[in-house]
Amino acid sequence: MLQSLIGPLTELAGGWLKGKADRQAAESKLKLTEAEAKAKILVSKETSIQDWEKIMAQGSQTSWKDEWLTILFSIPLILAFCGEWGRGVVADGFTALEQMPSYYQYTLGVIVSASFAVRSATKFFGKK
Repeated sequence: MLQSLIGPLTELAGGWLKGKADRQAAESKLKLTEAEAKAKILVSKETSIQDWEKIMAQGSQTSWKDEWLTILFSIPLILAFCGEWGRGVVADGFTALEQMPSYYQYTLGVIVSASFAVRSATKFFGKK
């Protein structure tokens, strides 16, 4: 009698263990699939960023925009060393800029940031 019970109990226990093993294998496969998908998304994102930066660099090779902004931002720096008159002109200029509408100030900041690759600057300062 005991022999007749051992066979079905063994099959039941074996089936339970197989089901548990199959469930764990499925969960592991799901985790692996999710990790692979996330890795593909990250690679795609980095590739897109690199492609965008390459296109922007190629476009700026024939542009005077960066040089113009560099000269423009150098003027106050140079005037600051030209005695009281130069410092007064610089101070008056910055006071006038503070009086400009906020949308103008923001737009100017975006233009300068885009020109001087703000993406690189934010990475340098630890922001994303």
